Amino acid sequence: MPLLDGFDFAALGDALAALGADAWLLYDFRKVNPIAERILGPAGMGTRRLFVFLPRRGRPVAVAHRIELQPLADFPGDVQPYGSWRELHGHLEALVRGRTLALEISPQDAVPYLDRVPHGVVQLLESLGARVVSSAPLVSRFAARWSAAELAGHRRAAELLAGIAREALAWAGSETARGAEVRETTLLRRVLDAIEGAGLYRGDGPIAAFGPNTAMPHYEPHPGSDRRLQAGEVVLLDLWAGPAPGSVFADQTWMAFAGRAPDAEVRRVWQAVSGARDAAVDTIRKGWVEQPGKGEGGRVLTGADVDDAARGVIREAGFAEYFVHRTGHSIDRDLHGSGPHIDNFETQDARALVVGVGFSVEPGVYLPGRFGMRSEINVYLDVSGPEVTPSVPQQELLLV
Repeated sequence: MPLLDGFDFAALGDALAALGADAWLLYDFRKVNPIAERILGPAGMGTRRLFVFLPRRGRPVAVAHRIELQPLADFPGDVQPYGSWRELHGHLEALVRGRTLALEISPQDAVPYLDRVPHGVVQLLESLGARVVSSAPLVSRFAARWSAAELAGHRRAAELLAGIAREALAWAGSETARGAEVRETTLLRRVLDAIEGAGLYRGDGPIAAFGPNTAMPHYEPHPGSDRRLQAGEVVLLDLWAGPAPGSVFADQTWMAFAGRAPDAEVRRVWQAVSGARDAAVDTIRKGWVEQPGKGEGGRVLTGADVDDAARGVIREAGFAEYFVHRTGHSIDRDLHGSGPHIDNFETQDARALVVGVGFSVEPGVYLPGRFGMRSEINVYLDVSGPEVTPSVPQQELLLV
């Protein structure tokens, strides 16, 4: 596939004008910047530095090493080969001197998923006479947006995963009821087999946790050290998969209780977590007025705003200190993507929530040594507002 195949150069010109930048300069070296490949397409081995200059007006320019020119055979612009560092610097200076460039940087590393260009590269460009600004709005608009095909694949994966989760948890309950041993790795294996049987691709994971292990958000069960399910324990199942590698995955967390009725504290934590999840979605729906992405009075709605809404519910319930991570992460062709995150805790993500992006909403409460709960759904931002997947999110704790 030719690089920049189907790229909307006219829209980029408008976006650069709004940003006050002359060009978007994409940089990559040994796949350090996944955003570059998302925009360009497969650019080869990447063992040498690659710069691609996308101007507000005019033809794109690629500055590439002579030993890695093959992937640029159909490049829709000019290719300037280099061999030595002196040639590289000469090409770059002619391109960037006196210009304002958008790059994948985040001042003070505020959003690490956006901070992809090494500090030394920024220093080099500045020494050659360029001014550098963050490409954040460009990344949201051009790199994090889902295509129609990606949205369709995500929807299908989301419904399949929801069915797999419910079936797996019901199976664990029936096995326990008849006296059979159900371990975390046993449940994990059943989920993995079901994902494969559904024709989905999963990468690593998922997470199956029982009892006190549910209080560790990124717990990993291992054979020989995993836990056997006991009556009265909370069960957490976090699973993710998509139609293929590099597709837009669905990512969900389902919660259950092994017994006839959870105690008051388990119910209170579940109500706080599910209430925070719903408050996040309600905040987006109420803010999606006047124009897509604009809140009341025309103010842009951000991931930080939505995190605040979810976190407020958990704070009111008295569990603020036990909500130890952001409310949600961007999802694009990476499960933890480069678009806006639902976060005003780990980072202050002030990027606008714009049409075409997607993310998880997954507030959690984790009581160390006792139990934890997380309820995770995904949200896609359509012109008309947020679309939640799966179509029927978990409303009550599943009793197994």
